[in-house]
Formats: sequence, C-alpha cells, structure tokens
Amino acid sequence: MTETANTAITTTGRNLLSKVPEVTVWFWVIKILCTTVGESFADWINMTLGVGLIATALIFTAVLGLVLAWQLSRRRYVPFVYWLAVVVLSVTGTLYTDILTDQFGVPLALSTSAFALTLGVVFALWYSRERTLSIHSIVSLPRELFYWLAVLVTFALGTAAGDWTLELTGWSPGMSVLLPASLIVVIAIGWRMGANAVLSFWLAYILTRPLGANLGDWLASPWSQGGLGIGTAVTSVVFLAAILAIVGYLTFSRSDVLEDYDRSHAPLVTTTPRRERVLLGYYLVAAAVTVAVLAWAGMRPHEAANNEEEPDGPVASAPALPGNAGPAGAHFPPSEIGRLRQIVDDTLAKVRAGDQSEAKSQIAELETVWDADESTLRPMDETAWHQLDSQIDSALHAVRANSPDVAIEIHSLTTLSHSLR
Repeated sequence: MTETANTAITTTGRNLLSKVPEVTVWFWVIKILCTTVGESFADWINMTLGVGLIATALIFTAVLGLVLAWQLSRRRYVPFVYWLAVVVLSVTGTLYTDILTDQFGVPLALSTSAFALTLGVVFALWYSRERTLSIHSIVSLPRELFYWLAVLVTFALGTAAGDWTLELTGWSPGMSVLLPASLIVVIAIGWRMGANAVLSFWLAYILTRPLGANLGDWLASPWSQGGLGIGTAVTSVVFLAAILAIVGYLTFSRSDVLEDYDRSHAPLVTTTPRRERVLLGYYLVAAAVTVAVLAWAGMRPHEAANNEEEPDGPVASAPALPGNAGPAGAHFPPSEIGRLRQIVDDTLAKVRAGDQSEAKSQIAELETVWDADESTLRPMDETAWHQLDSQIDSALHAVRANSPDVAIEIHSLTTLSHSLR
C-alpha cells in the first residue's frame, strides 16, 4: 500500500532527498523476507553458537549503531543501506523483547502493552514536532530519527504481540501464519477503500514482523512440530538470496525511488475525511473480531497448557518399547545416541544451575543434531525414532517456554536422558 499524496515539506536543518523507498509491493515482500532472515540469524548466533541472549543483544546494538550511522550519513535513499538497517533493526527489536521475557520474566501481555504505549508516545512526539507521520516526508534528520525509532519499536511490539498470541493459542507454526496474513489483507482492503493511508501503513508494518517470523518457523520447523521441515539454514539462504535479488533489481531500476515514482505514477487511492472515519470503524470491528478469535482460541486446550500440567515428581527410567528390549536409544548407534545424551545432560546441568539462557543454547544444539540425524536414524527403527522425537519435542517446549518451570524442565530432560541409553 502507498499513501495518497505527498505531504508539504518544511525545511529544518539538513535538507535531503527522500531517505525511504516508495511503498510498492516490493516494499512489503522484502520487509517480510528481512524479518525472517534477521530473526533466523539472531537465533543462530544466540543458540547454535551459544553466545547467549544478552551478548547477542549487545552485539546487534553495536551493529545497529554502525548501520544507522551509515544510513543517516546518506543524502538520499540507497536500497542496500536502507534494507540492511531494516534487517538489523528487526533483529535488535526482537532481542529486546526476548530479554524482557526470558531474562527478566516480564509477561508478554505487559511488554505488548508497554511497547504499544511507547509507540504511541513516539508518534505523538513526531507529529507534534513535524505535523506529519507520512513516510513520504522523510527529508530531514529529525524526521528520519523519528522514523527509525518508530521502526525499532514496531519490531519490538510485533515480537511481543506475536509471541503473546502464540502463548495464548498454542497454534502450530502453519496455523500461526494465518492471523497476521489475514489482518494484513483486511488492512489492504481498508486502504483501497479509502482508509487513512498513514494509519494503514503503520498497522501493516507492525503485522509484517509476526508474519515474517511465523512464516520462517513454518518453513524451517520439522514435520513433527507442524512445519515443512526445510530447515533454518535452507530457509535463511533462500530468503537471503531473494532479498539480494530484489535489492539488486531496485538499485538498478529505481522503481521505488520516490522522486522517480511520483513523476510516473498517479496516486492509487483517493479519500475523504468522512470515508476515513467510516473505515476507522471498519478497522475497529476487525480488531474486535481478532480479540474474539484469540479469546476463543485461548480457552481451548492446547500444547502449552498440557506442558504446564506435566508431573514434577521423580522420574523413573524410560520404559522399553513394546516387544523390544531396552529404552528407545538402545535401537540406534551408541555414538549418535551418546552425543545426543551428552547435550541433554549438559542442558539439564544448566537448568539445575539456574542458567536458563545457556540451557536454551544447549537445547537448540540438540534440535539441530536430531534433525540432521533424522534421515539416518529414522529408517533404522521408526517406532523408537517417534518415541524419542516426542520426548525431544517435550524437552524443547519445556526449556523454551516463555516462563519456564524448572520442575517441568528437569522432568522432561531426565526422562529423555533415560531414553537415550
């Protein structure tokens, strides 16, 4: 979606050509792709490399400072620099939300409300100074600073709202894609009918974050977890290639440069104050329906609730498979099972030591190794593989819970460790 008309520019300080792209279909495609790649890369550093959440956030905050300095030093929109800034902001905003949730135990409902209030304050200050929130008017340093601050908060808000939705509903990765995608379609329809263009833009911008993240999870997650099993690495590489291809096309075609676009394209939508008021009601109805759907889904039993009800007492050795001798792990090569058991035992030690961040890093390694071994182990004994796969899923959900229960974590990890013998 794009806005209906250019806003008059008031010269303040440094005069620039527009520092942002025209909002074409390419804008939304690349925005979603950037969100997916950015989050996957952060997870890779945090979990696979074992850097940890706080250290990862510090790294990306430093990178963000450098990239934004580069972007701010440009006097016009440069596709590569602009979209690099978006990727880094996506990662950084996501990490800030994750720190509040995982390190400080802030409930997602509270962080979602806090980020929504923060975004409202940013918009209020931006409008009180510049008298516009239109991205067609990013031609001065103050406006660009307000713009990037708003983008950062939208990523944090989108992360918190998306995670809160999953916590409430327990939806699978595939199902979780549908809600933000449907809401974006609703907003696009409203914009085409004459809804306020600035409001429509920022609502859709917030929703692209959970859409991109959920889409990445759906593609990368194994079949056993409701995904397509493509894997994080392949998904990231494909999406990154698509981003580079689109950015290359935009660099040479200049089809999203505002000065060129405005000279060759008439506004797609015309509207009136009365129509905007009517369609504001349309958005409010859509919001009410969304709340009703989430409330209905939250009242239904789902996986998160089931996990919370797992017993926290002593765990006996895992039972043998029917008709077979020994636990499930006994049906696979000792070298592979020994490696998996070592990761589980290391994770268990981190949980007992109260180091939740390192426990999440260890459990990510377990998932990576198990997925890599699936093609080798599964044909050896389908029944034993499914039993271990189910127990690994339980351990993953316990350790990665938004508010982990140590007793549940210890129970699921100890049960899995006994099975891996």
